[in-house]
Amino acid sequence: MESSKRRKIAHPVPKKKPVVEDPPAKSSPEPSDEESATVEEVPSAEEDAPKKTFKDLGVVDALCEACDALGYKHPTPIQERSIPIALQGRDIIGLAETGSGKTAAFALPVLQALLDKPQPLFGLVLAPTRELASQIGQAFEALGSLISLRCAVIVGGLDMVPQSIALGKKPHIIVATPGRLVDHLEKTKGFSLRTLKYLIMDEADRLLDMDFGPSIDKILKFIPRERRTYLFSATLSSKIESLQRASLRDPVRVSISSNKYQTVSTLLQHYVFIPHPQKDTYLIYLVNEHAGQSTIIFTRTVWETQRIAILLRTLGFGAIPLHGQLSQSNRLGALNKFRAGTRDILVATDVAARGLDIPKVDVVLNLDLPQDSKTYIHRVGRTARAGKSGVAISLVTQYDVEIYLRIEAALGKKLQEYPTVKEEVMTFQPRIEQAQRHARNEMKNLTEDRGKKGSVLKGGKRSGREGPKRRRDEMDKDEG
Repeated sequence: MESSKRRKIAHPVPKKKPVVEDPPAKSSPEPSDEESATVEEVPSAEEDAPKKTFKDLGVVDALCEACDALGYKHPTPIQERSIPIALQGRDIIGLAETGSGKTAAFALPVLQALLDKPQPLFGLVLAPTRELASQIGQAFEALGSLISLRCAVIVGGLDMVPQSIALGKKPHIIVATPGRLVDHLEKTKGFSLRTLKYLIMDEADRLLDMDFGPSIDKILKFIPRERRTYLFSATLSSKIESLQRASLRDPVRVSISSNKYQTVSTLLQHYVFIPHPQKDTYLIYLVNEHAGQSTIIFTRTVWETQRIAILLRTLGFGAIPLHGQLSQSNRLGALNKFRAGTRDILVATDVAARGLDIPKVDVVLNLDLPQDSKTYIHRVGRTARAGKSGVAISLVTQYDVEIYLRIEAALGKKLQEYPTVKEEVMTFQPRIEQAQRHARNEMKNLTEDRGKKGSVLKGGKRSGREGPKRRRDEMDKDEG
């Protein structure tokens, strides 16, 4: 009876130290240093096999209890197949559709290893965006709530001093965006990752691309080669250079997608072919068709995100923008309002496309098509998560045909056209033209106030992307 509970904190003020203690860590023997270019595949699980529990996978009681408390009754396919391999001490490349429970798939093995050999600065999770890093940090804290876990989230856009203090307290897990972590590794006195045991890259394909390359290369120089490495993503390039950059050793590839660009079967995907000048009109028509449903509208640029949010609000819809030119507190505020349901429409650049777990997103509308198929997969993956159904509709103009055909080719199927009646759509035109004039005036005022104290948009009065010298902690903005 006592043995099953020994990993829990039984009393509010325990006499013993917390379960996760900080004894001096002895380096455990690791496999040889030779990096293997081969990737071992794990065979598919039986479709009709009875549902397993987390205990069946080898997860210890304290973490099984945390899963129960969070409502995780049975492991998802990616968890069922990757956790036992991770518990054997292997490196993993995990590929699964968005919304399939990847966070717990890498968090549970790391926490279990931490329980076996407690030490500070045990695991590092890298994420491409600040919002995703915050979300992963919350997931670790929830799963580690019964074992006195200390977790620090280190992202750009926030003051470095409180972050330095948090790092000085020697957390067990650090969740970070690459640019800001490099800043701390180079500037924060006494902070070192030389004893790190686990490196996890979430949305690994984005982290391993050219934008984040220099930061990732620097981080890899600061951390030991003797470690376990997990890469998780919905899509992953098979380029061997990318895998070598992550310094994987003898990895096992765990994939629950038969197609490299697969979307879940509960997602209904449509397109509407329209003339470019009528994009706003068709967008408002579609928003009105799904009024009352939780909707994310994806645009290509910060300017368009802000303009569409104003346009929707002028027409009486509860819309809120999310993009890289907002302050970090405004970005988190927008996400929280959308999650809580006080706003039912989020207008966003691709900063919201990756990894964010927002419950009950019913509809994704692509006002602008993304430039590549991978980003399309991540965008539409914001809906139809964890077995729920969802709808994704893309507006395709005469200028988007080539991109659209590339997306269809990557998906391996033709999408259905969303039924619209042009006469019904055009009844919205007069009201929309008025709202467009108002939105243009508002945008003019926002641009003039840009950079001033209290203004919505940060930075000077220039448009477009930052130049090549933009600061490292701005890398995770994904401004679009």
